[in-house]
Amino acid sequence: MSENSIELKIENNTAWITLNRPEVFNSFNREMALRLQKQLDHCEADAAIRAVVITGSGRAFCAGQDLKEVTTPELNPGFKKILEEHYNPIIQRIRTIEKPIIAAVNGVAAGAGANIALACDVVVASENASFIQAFSKIGLIPDSAGTFFLPRLIGFQKASALMMLGDKVSAEEAEKLGMIYKVYAAEDFNAEVTVLAETLAQMPTKALGMTKRLLNQSMTNNLQSQLEMESKLQIEAAQSDDYTEGVAAFVEKRKPNFKGK
Repeated sequence: MSENSIELKIENNTAWITLNRPEVFNSFNREMALRLQKQLDHCEADAAIRAVVITGSGRAFCAGQDLKEVTTPELNPGFKKILEEHYNPIIQRIRTIEKPIIAAVNGVAAGAGANIALACDVVVASENASFIQAFSKIGLIPDSAGTFFLPRLIGFQKASALMMLGDKVSAEEAEKLGMIYKVYAAEDFNAEVTVLAETLAQMPTKALGMTKRLLNQSMTNNLQSQLEMESKLQIEAAQSDDYTEGVAAFVEKRKPNFKGK
């Protein structure tokens, strides 16, 4: 098994996590899934990391589960382990790490690969990218929180059709549907993602983390509960160093120097 199935590079307060099994379109096996969890844990614990980018090497972002693993008896961990120990913990980490996580979808994102991308805070794609809920093609159901996030992003009817029919969605169509934030030209993709990541890394990380917590809660809260949580976290945000710096920079008409504290 390759120890480079997940690559981590840190620069300018940004962690770049690259899914690195290009020979199988970055599809997940057990080793790769556990390594991704480990790298996400590192990103959460390292205070110097203030933004995270997840992308893929080669022509794909991620083709989902490596079917060779599940069809080879001596390798197959079984679907219970695959879901409870591989994908579900990845989704939970993406949603609970209180730092902005960008999915930089450089190519095809299929199955669990598509749904891992959609669970991220900001999803951008190369014009060459595509998204496909491939599960129905092999008699499975969407997992990795696809049935949770996709209907909320694009509406129940469209999500239902895409999941049942398994249609491929181009990056341009995904942007029009509201599935993703932006599409970039292929030749500009890496540069645009770098600018986006470094912009987020220079913002008030604590407030961004609280915003993420509020968005998570908004999925299930009623209005009153959400208002109460906003009040609680706004009071907390107003006590941060970044708020003091932000107000001072506004008054002094200069660019703020946020520290994420």
